[in-house]
Amino acid sequence: MKLIHVAVGVIVNADGKILIAKRPLSAHQGGLWEFPGGKVDAEETVENALRRELYEELAIHVESSSPLIQIRHHYPDKSVLLDVYKITQFSGEPVGNEGQPIQWVDADNLKNFEFPAANQPIISAINLPQKYLITGSYNSHADFVSRLTLALSHHIRLVQLRIENFSMLLHGEYIESAINLIARENAQLVLNCSVDEFHHVKEMYPGKNIGLHLNRHQARLLNNRPVDKQILFGVSCHDADEILHAQKIGSDYLSLSPVLPTLSHVDVQPMGWQQFAALVELANIPVYALGGVNDEHIAIAQSNGGQGVAGISAWW
Repeated sequence: MKLIHVAVGVIVNADGKILIAKRPLSAHQGGLWEFPGGKVDAEETVENALRRELYEELAIHVESSSPLIQIRHHYPDKSVLLDVYKITQFSGEPVGNEGQPIQWVDADNLKNFEFPAANQPIISAINLPQKYLITGSYNSHADFVSRLTLALSHHIRLVQLRIENFSMLLHGEYIESAINLIARENAQLVLNCSVDEFHHVKEMYPGKNIGLHLNRHQARLLNNRPVDKQILFGVSCHDADEILHAQKIGSDYLSLSPVLPTLSHVDVQPMGWQQFAALVELANIPVYALGGVNDEHIAIAQSNGGQGVAGISAWW
């Protein structure tokens, strides 16, 4: 089936709201909301296609854009390659030039609108930050709280609580401290633990915004998504097969490692940025580069298709 190349714009205004438009009933996936854009013509760059389409559809001039995510999706009747760019500077006031309804929406409210299936990873990418902290070693509960507080002060907004031999009974005070500190900064907490242990924590803290992250061994045992759609779910991956399986079980994002040499895994051969980029092409969900990376590598990770970087020592 021929792959239709589409340029897509995630347009962000000064208030941080996202512009969405409703597809006409006569169109493919008609009646659903979408992020504006259109087909890339032969011999046309994605950036030029985006400028042309957004001017035709919305009467705006794109002034600044950067890659957000690339998605390949196969519908029963067609296959699409979505090249998605985030647009933070534009001139003109958006209007529905083709009669389509448009609406500015808060990023965390996008989940309440009905989008085509291919657009769902875009929503994940919009709501996920560039930096992803994985907690490391600590000397005491007080030291743990101090390290996490400092990390959050450096604009970390996604935290994976990873504790060796994690147990609700043994590590309850760490979970409670993490929940409280992270909620105070309006950040997202995910637990690196078994599915059973995760559900135990959710029972203890009903209504709290807690996600789940599985390592590759835990993920391999699953055939379906282990948590509700409203719960953020991630998987650690190291190769193509693990990436494909993570998507099969409904992961919202994944971490891919090791990208660069690390002191913690000196015996493991890093994949490097070229291999990272090749593997990211298999992922239709946001990907974090992990292993030997820090703030200085965010732009490099994104230029190679990643969401950003994940790490322990960089911020812990």
